[in-house]
Amino acid sequence: MKILVVSDTHRYQGNFYELLDEIKDIDYVIHCGDTEGCEDEMESVCRVPFVAVAGNNDFWTYLPKERILEFEGHRIFVAHGHTYNVSSGLWRIMDEAKDRGCDIALFGHTHRPTYSTDGELQVMNPGSISLPRQASGRPSYGIIELTDDGKAVCSLHEM
Repeated sequence: MKILVVSDTHRYQGNFYELLDEIKDIDYVIHCGDTEGCEDEMESVCRVPFVAVAGNNDFWTYLPKERILEFEGHRIFVAHGHTYNVSSGLWRIMDEAKDRGCDIALFGHTHRPTYSTDGELQVMNPGSISLPRQASGRPSYGIIELTDDGKAVCSLHEM
């Protein structure tokens, strides 16, 4: 199973649509917040299931602030990250994910891709596919591959 992870599109979905055309073998899409009201449109163009959480710029949304998703024996905690102060460190979101029995935590908010693991929990921020803030300035996204031997492999990519 292959899961596409994106975040922080902020009403600029062009790169997201381009990515959907490029990556043909995805099975699921997770958006880590800040769609700014475009989640229904984004879901409508996906050929696979699409879920999103609310970010700090998602006003008047029906989206939940957090989700726990389960795939092939893995529990994934999804939050935008602002309520866990991810700009100052990952320990809060890591603690929350572990407390909920998750082995993967996904977040956005910083617009900078990052990956970390402590051997028990993998933590990934896909960065922003629309408004990147890392040194390269290139739009970024994440992929989670759930392998046949039961492992979850998280990876970051730039467009």
